[in-house]
Amino acid sequence: MNDRPDDVPGTSTPARATDWISTPTATPTTAPASTPISTPISTPITADLLRGALDLERAEHGVLPHRLPARARAQCSDGQLAMAEAQPSGVRVVFRTRATVVELDAHRTKNAYQGAPPRPDGVYDLLVDGRLTGQAGVTGGNVLMVDMATGSAEILPGPVGTVRFSGLPDRVKDVEIWLPYNEITQLVALRTDAPVEPLPDEGRKKWLHHGSSISHGSDAASPSTTWPALAGSLGGVELTNLGLGGSALLDPFTARALRDCPADLISVKIGINLVNTDLMRLRAFGPAVHGFLDTIREGHPTTPLLVVSPILCPIHEDTPGPSALDFSNLSAGKLRFQAAGDPAERVGGKLTLTVIRDELARLVRQRAADDPDLHYLDGRDLYGEVDFAELPLPDQLHPDAAAHRRIGERFAALAFGSGGPFAAIRA
Repeated sequence: MNDRPDDVPGTSTPARATDWISTPTATPTTAPASTPISTPISTPITADLLRGALDLERAEHGVLPHRLPARARAQCSDGQLAMAEAQPSGVRVVFRTRATVVELDAHRTKNAYQGAPPRPDGVYDLLVDGRLTGQAGVTGGNVLMVDMATGSAEILPGPVGTVRFSGLPDRVKDVEIWLPYNEITQLVALRTDAPVEPLPDEGRKKWLHHGSSISHGSDAASPSTTWPALAGSLGGVELTNLGLGGSALLDPFTARALRDCPADLISVKIGINLVNTDLMRLRAFGPAVHGFLDTIREGHPTTPLLVVSPILCPIHEDTPGPSALDFSNLSAGKLRFQAAGDPAERVGGKLTLTVIRDELARLVRQRAADDPDLHYLDGRDLYGEVDFAELPLPDQLHPDAAAHRRIGERFAALAFGSGGPFAAIRA
């Protein structure tokens, strides 16, 4: 869908990103903090301080994390993909320190839509020893102004901003700063009032996930509360999130990125983008899924691999794509989508979510005869008809923050819980 647009030291129980401690404060600013660090220590932002990125690029203002490697990016000129993979969903700055003040300079690129009210700023989540401890946003930066009627866009430039977290506990601790899932973010500088060091590898299993904008995080409350982040926290695993808004399209270069990325567990959520882009017909879908899974298996022949079909989305259950914007509420700041296909076109091979679920279930059953580590999960077990009645999709495509939490909790129970395909990692 189009993106709108660790363990606590000394314990055996993983801390949960859902826990909240309200002591520290966070201040976004585009100027030096009003109470600057007396003797700031600047630390270069290098790969060993980042989790969740597959590549780093030296950009105009600083370091730009990418969630697809350079070779993959070079094989597709789609602007939607370029935006989605550069939005750092699941990417976090991580380090160990006894600092009580942390400042991060960043230069963002934020989307805005012509004729609609400004969209909320992206959120930075601060986790201390695995617990959500503070939140803030960075102001300034570029604005990508999009005209939804014509598809044209222009960049309105702006300055570097600073997010400041103060009042952190004066002890050695593990710090994570989760970057906004919906803003392209160049990391400019990291300053603290005590030295920092990279976090050691504590042996947590690595979970690699790929999906659409729902996996990317669209309409979640914050970066550590997208459904994959919540599920990873509950499962006690280290997440790399390749949820790519509008771009879960069975692209071979994405399959190769999954193949080449270290992982102990892999999940791929397939379907909704193929419908709402009207990308292919049923004849192409099956071979494309086989090819995608074959490529992943080249690098991960026996890794537990979970194929997840789409969650319930009533507008596309039996009506093909493409998805189209409903402009009637845009001036009120409400983005809503509608299905623009014709149900009668199903006989010609057009895809719907019902067709995709049936085909995915069949393909996984077929392949599992020779691949016992391949599993299937019906997405409606994560969010189905009862959930839609209680927590409807606000724009007809994307779940809200409460639904993200429900999906994350259900995925954790079904995938990491007893009898689940990823349960063995907790044995």
